[in-house]
Amino acid sequence: QVQLVESGGGLVQAGGSLRLSCAASRRSFGSNAMGWFRQAPGKEREFAAAIDWNSSNTYYADSVKGRFTISRDSAKNTVYLQMNSLKPEDTAAYYCNRVPNIATPIGLEAWGQGTLVTVSS
Repeated sequence: QVQLVESGGGLVQAGGSLRLSCAASRRSFGSNAMGWFRQAPGKEREFAAAIDWNSSNTYYADSVKGRFTISRDSAKNTVYLQMNSLKPEDTAAYYCNRVPNIATPIGLEAWGQGTLVTVSS
């Protein structure tokens, strides 16, 4: 069974930073592109960032470009999201998932529990 386990969320003041981690089982991580998504209270889940299988290309939503950085460690089957200059509007539950490619923001596996990020003003 494929598992995606997100961690690293928390409460941070505006302007602060957090680093999220997503540990994936081998079958979902392997040679696949991975993405981060987020869902704010009362809103639909939206795409944030994606990275291809060998880390050679990344893609970001306009709302996070220049502030967030996605990376991966294939040896650890883990994908990261470094979030800097956080804003209150970044408050959301953050999820990772396998995606078809970095330009197609569709999660292909069952969603994990996510990790909650709260940014205070």
